[in-house]
Amino acid sequence: MKIYDITMPLSAELPTYQGDPPVRIEPVTRMERGDAANVSGISMSTHSGTHIDVPRHYSDSGLSVDRLPLDLLMGKALVVEMHGVTEIGRGELKRLPLKGEERLLFKTDNSALWGRKEFHEDYAHLTEEGAAYLLELGVRLVGIDYLSIERFYGRGEVHRLLLSRGAVILEGLNLEGVPPGGYELICLPLKIKDGDGAPARAVLRSREGAGTATEFDAHTSKWPLA
Repeated sequence: MKIYDITMPLSAELPTYQGDPPVRIEPVTRMERGDAANVSGISMSTHSGTHIDVPRHYSDSGLSVDRLPLDLLMGKALVVEMHGVTEIGRGELKRLPLKGEERLLFKTDNSALWGRKEFHEDYAHLTEEGAAYLLELGVRLVGIDYLSIERFYGRGEVHRLLLSRGAVILEGLNLEGVPPGGYELICLPLKIKDGDGAPARAVLRSREGAGTATEFDAHTSKWPLA
């Protein structure tokens, strides 16, 4: 069984979504200065790095992160590769074998953006019609390898559509080196009371008895299909 850590390390060098506060990790006490222990203070957005978006993100009455059912964040997940695609819409998604999948993670060209400290606006994203199609299929969790699931100049339509229908969004994934295919997802966000989102530690584990992920019909998990 192979385990992939798909979490971006939190640091001051990590890109942040434009307008969000940057990650700051500052020393409070340090042994090298004669203190009894090393302690640091952290300041950041609830949507920093690898993080979960919940209904409270776009609705004051929506479900908060501390009330999120854990079975939504753990279980069977499919990683699909979509290189050379900026907009992921219904047409692109219909080419993929997504029937029966509840948790879907997009591996795109966004992976290359993590090597740049500055935030980039032109990232691969899901369109509103693409989100509607995933909901029709019964997808309950959608993840992507950059800081937002929808286009930079969007008005929150994709977020509102997914979150209002009970789906959650996992953003800021590190899928570099992860072959497309089937896995078990384990995603545990910080339990922030009344939180609109939270940084999370997310890992993928190859399915027991399935061998490597590439043996799980990986060719049909890529776009475009041959």
